Amino acid sequence: MDLRQLTIFREVAKNLSFTKAAVHLNYVQSNVTAQIHALEEELGQPLFDRLGRQVVLTDAGQQLIDYAERLLRLAEEAQTAISTGTTPQGTLRIGASETLCIYRLPALLRAFRRSYPRVHLIFCPTPTSERRRLVHEGSIDIAFVLDEVSSASEPGDELMTYEPVWLVAAPDHPFASQQAIVPADLKGADLLLTEAGCSYRGLFERILSQAKIYPGTVMEFGSLEAVKQCVMTGLGLSVLPVMAVAPEVEQGRLLKLPWTGPDLTISSHMVWHKDKWLSPSLNAFLTMARAMLQTTDLPDGVVDRTERSQIVVQKP
Repeated sequence: MDLRQLTIFREVAKNLSFTKAAVHLNYVQSNVTAQIHALEEELGQPLFDRLGRQVVLTDAGQQLIDYAERLLRLAEEAQTAISTGTTPQGTLRIGASETLCIYRLPALLRAFRRSYPRVHLIFCPTPTSERRRLVHEGSIDIAFVLDEVSSASEPGDELMTYEPVWLVAAPDHPFASQQAIVPADLKGADLLLTEAGCSYRGLFERILSQAKIYPGTVMEFGSLEAVKQCVMTGLGLSVLPVMAVAPEVEQGRLLKLPWTGPDLTISSHMVWHKDKWLSPSLNAFLTMARAMLQTTDLPDGVVDRTERSQIVVQKP
């Protein structure tokens, strides 16, 4: 069992296709098939079931994939450590939400590139629900994620800051004259929301569900900017992080509504594999990210989720 065989095995397992694995690795398919057969003979177990044109991992294959990932990651770390010494260089793969990529990360990425020009940064668009898994699998090195406020902390999952979230509308929305808005006010309201799996959308929808409040029309958008533009035209209400809407509110293009229901604050986290060797480039990036992004004091009026009341505020 050698690293080449494990690399081929990982690629076939990832794509569940010998053909796609051969294309990605720039090998002929017969070579991929031969290497997998040799690995199966050495282990004495089939690693894949060939069901016609479909390929699926066997139980033995499922067991091997975790070991293969760890062995290949260690080999990559050893090569990087020996070839680069203490100088940050090589490649870092970063995943982040659209919101953080637009409003929090550009200054960090620019400063890092200036300080460490030999490090190649690759931004990997990743689904919201997949970022932590991709870090664990080694597909990306670092992920920046938005999550609900919690006191929980684990190695490799570091709280960076808290992000307030506002309920916003067009300045001429019927709610513009209200002094306070609670979940009951949103019964039958039209909502414009970001993609499913978004932390602040999930928190907001759960608040409404616990209050047994059901909106009218719910329109889902894959782009935060599209949500803002449609809210400004009067299509409905939305909940969006302050970092994303503060300029438009200040310019009078959006209106912050006086939400007095349960707190909507979320938190941002920096995530990396807790067992991953901290290469000079990864260590330098983590250090700079902490210096530029980390402010973990809770905003005024916000309490830890573990201490929050579960009571949903209703109008008397």
